[in-house]
Amino acid sequence: MLDQLTQLQQKISSTMELLQIDELRKKSLQLSLQMSQEGFWDDPKKAQSISTDYQDIKGEIDKWEEMKGKVDDLVELSSGDDQSMEEEIIKQTEEITKQFNDYEFFLLMNGPYDKSNAIIAIHAGSGGTEAQDWAEMLLRMILRFCEKQGWKSKIIDESKGSEAGYKSVMLSVIGKYAYGYLKSEHGVHRLVRISPFDAEKMRHTSFAAMEVLPELDEKIDIEIDPKDLRIDTFNSSGAGGQSVNTAYSAIRIVHLPTKITVSCQNERSQTQNKEIAMKILKSKLYQLEEDRKAEEKKELRGEYKSAEWGNQIRSYVLHPYHLVKDLRSGYESSEPEKVLEGELLPLCESFLRYIKEKK
Repeated sequence: MLDQLTQLQQKISSTMELLQIDELRKKSLQLSLQMSQEGFWDDPKKAQSISTDYQDIKGEIDKWEEMKGKVDDLVELSSGDDQSMEEEIIKQTEEITKQFNDYEFFLLMNGPYDKSNAIIAIHAGSGGTEAQDWAEMLLRMILRFCEKQGWKSKIIDESKGSEAGYKSVMLSVIGKYAYGYLKSEHGVHRLVRISPFDAEKMRHTSFAAMEVLPELDEKIDIEIDPKDLRIDTFNSSGAGGQSVNTAYSAIRIVHLPTKITVSCQNERSQTQNKEIAMKILKSKLYQLEEDRKAEEKKELRGEYKSAEWGNQIRSYVLHPYHLVKDLRSGYESSEPEKVLEGELLPLCESFLRYIKEKK
């Protein structure tokens, strides 16, 4: 038992070095001093951002220091002659080992925006109603997952199918590590099933593409020349609240050099819709630039390619057998219904481990 505890002690210490806990302590102190200054809350938006950073850093320090302290105490107890504590030491060691494994998972999310909120767009592929229904199934899957994680989600733009589902739908997800988890869903999703829209009950294959972008921090400045934008207003068709459909509140922004188009219609005012659309456009332009740089460095390995048909990442087979298979990490499950109900954590984790191994 002492050997096991010593190994766990070493793992925790090396992980704390990797996380630069000493540097985080210094940063925590600096933020604390900044928060105690007179007039700190005069700029509420900036103050809230600093306060959130402080709480995140302090929480990170506290959880690792607490775990290290517990293991240090157990090592000391195990080194003694008191055999009556052996059962309790074993129990606590198992609990702390599990805790360490859970914390270690978050080390996989070390990208610059993994802690950020996420913006998700789902686009039905060719196939009319069948593909549009598949897009709605994927939306439900994401919404259920967000609910399980305790995140807030909101549809900000939608184009519904004539019979069922969505031609396209965009939503924002607000929650810590939302992008870190959901980036595993970026790409083309393939569904094989007996179509509920086919009178002959034939098997159909449908495709839908999912884009996942980080919501950029306001500190990141993306310069956009107003001359490069075409801004259209139109009558909202979304459920954006009382009287939302009586004015041209919906916004469509086209970035002329890249042809990127962003729409937002589910807020109550044109100003709010424009603000959100610009935020999404900046995220798309930033991602485009990051992809270009990665292409130049030959580091882009397919996970973040644009959502074109052919970049298939996952298959969901509901007939003639039941299977979900991620074509990147190789993860498989014989319970696709659970995945479609939002049980995405195993898929997220397998993708993150796959990314780590590829680096």
